[in-house]
Amino acid sequence: MDEKVVRLGVTGLSRAGKTVFITSLVASLKHRENMLELVAARKGHIKSAWPQPLPAATTPFFTFEDHLGAMMPPNPEWPPQTTAVSGLRVTLELEIPGTFIAPKPSQKKIHLDIIDFPGEWLIDLTMMKKDFQTWSIESLEKIAFETLNGRTEAAEYLKLLQTTDTKGALDFQVADRLTSGFTAYLRALQKDGYSNCTPGRFLWPGDLKGAPALSFAPLYPRHGVEKGSLYKKFEERFEYYKEEVVKGDFFEKYLSKIDRQVVLMDVMRSIHDGPAPFEDQRKAMENILRVFKPGKKNILAGLLGGNTVEKVLFAATKADYLHHSNHDRLKSYIEGIIQESLAKAKLAEAGTRAMAIAAVRVTTEGTTKGKGGKELPCVCGRFECDQKITNQGFTPGHLPDIGKLLTVAKKGAMAWPPGMNVSFKKFKFLPHNRLFDQESAPPHLYLDQALEFLIGDLLK
Repeated sequence: MDEKVVRLGVTGLSRAGKTVFITSLVASLKHRENMLELVAARKGHIKSAWPQPLPAATTPFFTFEDHLGAMMPPNPEWPPQTTAVSGLRVTLELEIPGTFIAPKPSQKKIHLDIIDFPGEWLIDLTMMKKDFQTWSIESLEKIAFETLNGRTEAAEYLKLLQTTDTKGALDFQVADRLTSGFTAYLRALQKDGYSNCTPGRFLWPGDLKGAPALSFAPLYPRHGVEKGSLYKKFEERFEYYKEEVVKGDFFEKYLSKIDRQVVLMDVMRSIHDGPAPFEDQRKAMENILRVFKPGKKNILAGLLGGNTVEKVLFAATKADYLHHSNHDRLKSYIEGIIQESLAKAKLAEAGTRAMAIAAVRVTTEGTTKGKGGKELPCVCGRFECDQKITNQGFTPGHLPDIGKLLTVAKKGAMAWPPGMNVSFKKFKFLPHNRLFDQESAPPHLYLDQALEFLIGDLLK
């Protein structure tokens, strides 16, 4: 029997829904009745699919059944975020019909190893070409900008830094205060929709929580300082973080072995949060494309012998929050960002795809009466309001033109201009009470198309 292993990486920028994506992907491979755009499923070539732990005993198991169960009655809700690397293997057994030349059916087994990791860890790879001084200057410039725009955490960090003798001997309490202040600033950025927040392990430390490797922060440049000084110690920890945590623990162990990759984004949230988070997300996409370089060795693989990343899917999630008439426009956001980033990085478009998806569809579509009795398209779903769960319909509005959004965001605007139609509403739908059960897969939007792009060629 022909047998092959393919490693699929799944990551997402803040609140993009990667846990839900992986859970629905696995359930949909087990129960394939709603996967018509996955050709091998539609034609009945996939005979069975079952999840199991990864062969590597050091990778925590992605608890697929627990996450699936969280979305089921009696009190369905979204599963908790995963905050560290985890994974599982889905083994697909296929029977491919014979041809005129070779009439005998062929048997094939595909092991799909799915690796789940925070997107913030991926963006840390942008630190690899920077020294401590360069990273500090860039970080402090952004902190100063955020201070001018009224961000409390940024102002508090600068105040703390200005009263710290960084040339003096290392004081562990002072180091801890600086690290805690800088981490509070990063968390505030992330909460407001920003994506480029390094170091990513400060936000999702995983098994490094409390470790000295995560005890440093940006400092004003200093020259001629002694080895035992706070500045030198932070510089040493920065270099250790790059070499041992980013390069060793993450890149060499996981990312260098990825064959295909999914990057999930909550585009609607970044638009809602304003031009600055939207532009920050665009820059994050540019950095991620530079890391993966579809069809080529990724950023460090030339040195480390990593695999070629053959395909990268960029997907805007929560498409079901919009009426279907806006799905193409949501997809166009990703396409616009990717095309510009590919051009800057001088990369070919082959091996990349942009899509709008809903890994688990939790809304239905209908119409409602607007002003003057005009019928308006709406989406209906279950959500929490005033600590009560209710079902209600919304008119989500229309997404504005991607070109206008990019133009405004790149100019550094802090708010969308009054004349721009950013009218869609921000809300969080919950899973339905009767969404699916253990013997069926969740309803979705375009997940089968996503899988056809990612692994369809392997299932022939």
